[in-house]
Amino acid sequence: MTRRSVLKSVMTLGAAYAIPTIIPASVLGANAPSKRIVLAMIGTGNQGTNNLKGFLQLPDVYVRAVCDVNRASYGYKTADQYLGREPAQQIIDDFYSSMNLNASIRNCFACTDYREILARPDIDAVVITVPDHWHAVMAVAAARAGKDIYCEKPLALTISEGRRIVEAVRLHGVVLQTGSHERSNRQSRFACELVRNGCIGRLRRMIAIVGPNNKTAPARDWTPQPVPDGFEYDRWLGPAPYAPYHPDRCLYNFRFNLDYSGGQTTNYGAHSIDLAQWGNDTERTGPIEVEDLGGEFPSDGLFTAPTKIHFRALYANNVELICKTGPEDVQIRFEGDRGWVQTGYRGFSCWPENLQTAVFGPDDIRLGDSANHYRDFIDAVKSRGIPAAPAEIGHRSATVCHLGNIAMLLKCKLRWDPDRERFDNDDQANRLLSKPYRAPWRI
Repeated sequence: MTRRSVLKSVMTLGAAYAIPTIIPASVLGANAPSKRIVLAMIGTGNQGTNNLKGFLQLPDVYVRAVCDVNRASYGYKTADQYLGREPAQQIIDDFYSSMNLNASIRNCFACTDYREILARPDIDAVVITVPDHWHAVMAVAAARAGKDIYCEKPLALTISEGRRIVEAVRLHGVVLQTGSHERSNRQSRFACELVRNGCIGRLRRMIAIVGPNNKTAPARDWTPQPVPDGFEYDRWLGPAPYAPYHPDRCLYNFRFNLDYSGGQTTNYGAHSIDLAQWGNDTERTGPIEVEDLGGEFPSDGLFTAPTKIHFRALYANNVELICKTGPEDVQIRFEGDRGWVQTGYRGFSCWPENLQTAVFGPDDIRLGDSANHYRDFIDAVKSRGIPAAPAEIGHRSATVCHLGNIAMLLKCKLRWDPDRERFDNDDQANRLLSKPYRAPWRI
C-alpha cells in the first residue's frame, strides 16, 4: 500500500466512527512529523487515574480517549475520590487546554464499551486498568486489533488466561508492559542485582510480604441494592458470574472477591513475588512445589478473597519462597548463606552493610535501567523492543500468586510443572487453573 492509500483508508474509518482525523504514529512511520504515541485509557478508577496522570506527563504521548462503565462517582479507595469516565475526560481536556493546543486535541472521546476504543484507527496503544476478571478479554482483543498494551498487574485472573495473553501478544507482534512498576524502581532493581551477582552468597530463602486487607467487609447479612445511575453494572460484571449489585462488590473493592480478583495475594503479591522471581532468576519459569501454611478465607459474606495469606513455594534450585501477610514496610527479603538484603516501601537495608555501596563491574549482571515504567513502555512501543515487564514475565509472576491461592484454598501441598503449567496428578487443582465465562463473553 502507498502512503496515500493508507491515509485515505484511515480517513474513511475516521469518518465512519466520527472521530478526529489524527493519524497515529504507527501508520506514518519513523519519519512522521509527529512521533507522538496516541493512547486510550480503558478504566479510569483509582489506579486508572494515576496511570492517566503519569502518561500525560510524557511529551511524546497524546491521550485521546477514555472508556469506563462508571460515568462518575465517589466510593473508590478513599471517600473523597470522585472518579470515573467524565472526571478522567475532564482531566485530559483541562491538561491539553492549559497547553493551548487546538480544539481537536482537547476534545477527548469517551465511551463505556472498550470495543469502540479498539475499533478506532487513531489509537496506537491502550492502557488497561480494570478489575482483573476483564484483563484477558480486553488484552487479547487489543492484541488482535494491533494495539500495544499497558496492562495493570496482576496480568490475569487465572493462570490459563495469563497464558492466552502471552500467546496473543506473540502472535500479533504487539508490545505489552505489565504494570509491575517495581521493575522501574532503582532500589528494587539494585536489591535484585545484589542477589543475582552473589553478593549475599548462595540464595537460600525469600520472604515476600503481602499487605493486609485495607477495606472492611460489609455485614454478613448484606442485601442487594439499586444500581446507581450512570453505572453500567452488567457490563462491569462482564465475563464474571451474575451477582446482585452491592457497592462493596465494585470499584476499588473488587479485589476482595475471588470472582474478580485474587485478593491481596495478587494485588500486593504481584509486586513482592515479582521481585522474588527477578532476584531468583526464575522470572520466565516458576516453582515446582507450593504448600499452604495456614491461609485463611471468609466463611461467608460478600468478600471471598483470603484475609490471611501464608504459603510456601519451592524452586528447582532449592530456593524457598515464603509469602505471608504483614506490614507493608518490606516487600521482599532475600536471605543467602553470606548475608541478606531487603527492600520495600520504607527503604532498603542489608547485611553486611557495605553492600549498600556496592559497585558493579562490566562483567556483572545488570537488570536494565528503566526509571519510569510509563516512559519505558512508550520507548518500547517506539523501538518495538522489550519493556521492563513483558507479558511472559508478568504472567509468570502472577502465576506464583495464583498457585499460592490454590494451595491455600485446597489446604494442601501441590507439585507444579512450570513447563506444562499443570499440577502433577491433581485434577481438583487443575480445574482451578481457569474459570468459565458468562455468555456472551469469551476470548
